[in-house]
Amino acid sequence: MATLHMLSHSPFTDGRLGSCLRLLGPQDALLLTGDAVYALQPGSNPRQALELMPDHIALHALAEDLEARAIRDLPTRLQVLDYPAFVDLCCHYDKVNSWL
Repeated sequence: MATLHMLSHSPFTDGRLGSCLRLLGPQDALLLTGDAVYALQPGSNPRQALELMPDHIALHALAEDLEARAIRDLPTRLQVLDYPAFVDLCCHYDKVNSWL
C-alpha cells in the first residue's frame, strides 16, 4: 500500500525525520511542510539524509513554506507543490500519514 508521509516539524528539534526515513517503502513519498522544509538547508545532516533516499521515493515540499523560510537551493529531485497540487498528491496515495 503506497503511503504519502507528511512531515511538518523541524528536523533539528526531534527524530521524526529519521524515523520516517527508516519506514519509507518502495512506493511511498515524502512531503515536507511547515518547519520540516528546514531539512532542505544545504550542508545540513537532514539534507544529506534526504539526498541519500532511493530515487524511487518521491520527495515533495510546499512552495509557500519554502518561500516563507527563504530556502532556495533545492535538490533537483524535489518537486515543489502549490496547494492544489498538494490535494491532488494526497488523493494519489492509498494512505496519508502525518507525523504529528
